[in-house]
Parts: sequence; structure tokens; C-alpha cells
Amino acid sequence: MNVAESLEAFVTWRETVGGRLGLVPTMGALHDGHLSLVRRARRETDRVVTTIFVNPTQFGSSDDLKAYPRDLDRDLALLREERVDCVFTPGEAMMYPGDFSTWVVVERLTDRWEGVSRPGHFRGVATVVLKLLNIARADRAYFGEKDYQQLRVVERLVQDLNVPTEIVPCPTVRESDGLAMSSRNVHLSPDDRRAALVLFRALSAARDACHAGERNGEALGRLVAETIGREPRARADYVAVADPRTLEPVTRVGRGGAVCLVAVWVGSVRLIDNVLLGSPG
Repeated sequence: MNVAESLEAFVTWRETVGGRLGLVPTMGALHDGHLSLVRRARRETDRVVTTIFVNPTQFGSSDDLKAYPRDLDRDLALLREERVDCVFTPGEAMMYPGDFSTWVVVERLTDRWEGVSRPGHFRGVATVVLKLLNIARADRAYFGEKDYQQLRVVERLVQDLNVPTEIVPCPTVRESDGLAMSSRNVHLSPDDRRAALVLFRALSAARDACHAGERNGEALGRLVAETIGREPRARADYVAVADPRTLEPVTRVGRGGAVCLVAVWVGSVRLIDNVLLGSPG
């Protein structure tokens, strides 16, 4: 497995390989959710590149950035087991040199939900993703559906800017008890870890209610909020029932389905999750 710590080293490696290239961008602290993306890329492409870069421009505070878990040696060992061909681990100075002055802003899709709760977050995400897509020149790039709004933003970016990389959405990977895998889960205390199950419980209640015939978006959102509210260690940041493509709120779940998005504080840890309702087209 090649490990490229500089742009020059990665470009040199990239110029020597042919075939279809699959890209899995990450911020490290890898878990089975990330590895599921790697495995799918391995099945569908000839070469797999994983990037590890904790992107400072998508964090809202220096404390949150400092707290993000890092263990590069462990990450590299996991990727070596998955037979990844190259890992690109650029430094901040390489990605954002001192005179850096160009930013990517995807409008409308970022006006709500995470865009409101984390101002500037998607500007940082869109900018770093476009840089990595340009550097890697991959045929396909793999993104998890757990970060649903991010996935839609990246898809829009690629479509609008004619980036010749196919974005491949991949299902959320969950623990056996339903908690969506996240690098932030390591910060949960044992009590908070148990309390965090309220996210999946609330989303499952909405999914089941929709399946049973409830189509009112407000009623489904209220059911989710009330379920979260019954967990004393949890506090909802937002609950949304939205169009699965535009992410605008819906009053009724129609034939195109909807997505229920939640962000919840459990203790000092903020977690996001989602579930599709109905039959999204």
C-alpha cells in the first residue's frame, strides 16, 4: 500500500496507475462505516484511493477540531488489511496554503438544517471535496448516506461544475443495536451511549408510522421530536421531514417519499442520523 504524504508523491503515484479509480474521502478515525465504502470501491473499481484529512474549514470551533479523534497508525493498518492501493494524507498547509482565497459555495441545499446549525460547514466541505476530486481524478467517489445533506451537496457540486466523477451513495452502517456508526461515538460515555439509541428509536417510529399510513410531515416530525424528548440525556437540535432531493420541508409524504433528518445532542456529543420515508424516487 502506497502512502502519499505530499501532493507531489500522490501525483507521481497517480500517473503510474491505470484502470478505473475509486476514491473514498475520509477524516480518519475509521470504523466499519468507512470500511464498507472501501470494500464497495474495491468491488467496483480497479484501484482504490482513500484520503485522510481532518478538514479544519468545516469545523465551527477550534475546540471541536481539536477534539476530533485521530489515530493515523490504526487507520493505515485497517486500510492495509482492506488492500487499499494508496492513502493520501495531505497536511493543512498543502491543502490551504497561506494565500488560499478560493471557496466553493453550494446554494439552497445548504440553507437549512446543518447549514443553519453549523454556519460555514458546507463551504468547507464543498471546497475540500472539490480539491480532492480534482487531485484524485477518480472515476467514482463513495459517500455514506448517514451524512445525507452532505451527500446531496456533493452530488449538486459535481453536477453543476461538470466534475467527471460519479458520486456513489452508500447505505448507513449501524451497530447491532441500531446506532449509526460515527467517529464521534468514541466520545460518548457509557450512559450517553445507551441514551444515543433514541435517534434510531425515533427515526424507526417515524418510518413505521409512515408505513402504517401516516403521511402528514408535521405529525411525523412531531412523533420524532416527542420520542427524543422522552430521553433525558438527549436534546434535539433539529428534526426535519424533507424532500429527499431538495431538502425543503414537506407537509405531506407523497409518492416521491421524504427523508427524516435529525441532529441530537447526547451529553456533549452532537450526532446526526436520517431515515427515508415512503418510496423516494
